[in-house]
Amino acid sequence: MNKKADIGVIGMEVMGKNLALNMESKGYNVAVFNRTGSKTKDFVEGPAKGKNIIPTYELQNFVDVLKRPRKIMLMVKEGAPVDGFIENLVPLLDKGDLIIDGGNSFFKDTIRRNKELQEKGILFIGTGVSGGEEGALKGPAIMPGGQLEAYKLVEKIFIDISAKAEDGEPCVTYIGPDGAGHFVKTTHNGIEYGDMQLIGECAWFFKKGLGMNSGEIADIMAEWNGRNDILRSYLIEITADSMKEKHKAGDGYLVDIVADITRMKGTGTWTVQSALELLVPIPTIASAVFSREMSQDKDIRLKMAKLLKIPAGEKFSGDKKEVIDIAHDALYIAKISSYAQGLALLQAASKTWNFNLNLGEIAKIWRGGCIIRAQFLDEITKSYRENPELPNLLAAPRFSSFVNKNLWKLGRFIEISHKAGVPVLGMASSYDYILQIASSIMFSAQVAALQRDYFGAHGYFKIGGENQPEIITTSDGKIREFHTEWMIKGRPEKEITK
Repeated sequence: MNKKADIGVIGMEVMGKNLALNMESKGYNVAVFNRTGSKTKDFVEGPAKGKNIIPTYELQNFVDVLKRPRKIMLMVKEGAPVDGFIENLVPLLDKGDLIIDGGNSFFKDTIRRNKELQEKGILFIGTGVSGGEEGALKGPAIMPGGQLEAYKLVEKIFIDISAKAEDGEPCVTYIGPDGAGHFVKTTHNGIEYGDMQLIGECAWFFKKGLGMNSGEIADIMAEWNGRNDILRSYLIEITADSMKEKHKAGDGYLVDIVADITRMKGTGTWTVQSALELLVPIPTIASAVFSREMSQDKDIRLKMAKLLKIPAGEKFSGDKKEVIDIAHDALYIAKISSYAQGLALLQAASKTWNFNLNLGEIAKIWRGGCIIRAQFLDEITKSYRENPELPNLLAAPRFSSFVNKNLWKLGRFIEISHKAGVPVLGMASSYDYILQIASSIMFSAQVAALQRDYFGAHGYFKIGGENQPEIITTSDGKIREFHTEWMIKGRPEKEITK
């Protein structure tokens, strides 16, 4: 076989097959391999028939048909399958060849693999690929992390196959070293969890609080997805489209017979775990993960529904149009809050792991192809372009002015949802995040500080000027704190250093 492939794809499940077809459609010769050869055969005799796609059935043959330096993209399940293929590929490769992990791998595994392969002279990229089945075929958002020289080897291919935003810009950029790409993809998925939760809570209120059927809710979502609407996004679009789908075996809507169980693949959990490790509050994203977990406890919920006498709730009796407008702006504010949390997590990870992330560029490549693509990402991109040092997304004038004017609507939506008996954990978490981050004094934290000192002699700081904590270091670099001797008469206070 004389024809050589520009790039190879390993893994012939949906994402791998569609990425291979995407690459071929942009003029590249693509070699493909799957551990189960029948899947490769089905692919090349089916969707890839007559295309510049080279089937291989042995790993050595797959490597041999690739142009040098070889570029190999793994589209296999995260964890052991990735390590297994890397282990089998390394003896067949030369220094300077490139392995790309395009799955949803845990970023610390990517850091480890990058280091191990670099020691062998093999380049490695861990890249997020977002957009699902359609995105992989027509153009995903791509988030590659690894050596810059590795990215340069595939930059043209990635640009060619990526989604293009409405202004024509490709939805791909070099994210940063080693695990940066996979961390950004994980956080993207966490934000996606939050988006889905917030939209679902709005839909639940419309159904239970306003008595709407699924078709009516779909109409509202379709209106919110209007070209110039601040809520315009892919997730709003598919919510509108899917909720109007009729049940094939009857006159009702499909959504009404879908089991109320939402599964997870792990990236949302990783986002929350990373936030806990980095001490970054992401309550909206966490609430979305916890709500999915609650949905899976169906047996417990059925039992508790009989035991707990929760009021059935009351339908909203006021102006429906007015409350729908309130819900619209409430959802937008909750969404801003959720994205602010996700971007704050990226900021913290960038500092801790030396990723050197450019938040404006990340928001820019999320504008097309990916699941969270949304019109307001343009506003995020502009905000970071205007001020790359934003302490938090909510500090951007275009967002803070809207929040200042309309935050009451989010509070009002939470109130009427609770009256209707609808839990809105995501909405409430977004609201409380804003309240807390804008609190110059958190009295609950003052109470907790005293509690800790009382039961554990952990010490506390004191407030100095302008509500700043009076954190003083001694000459030897220790921090000066205070402790009240709670068990001693008169409760004397003493200074302590740690």
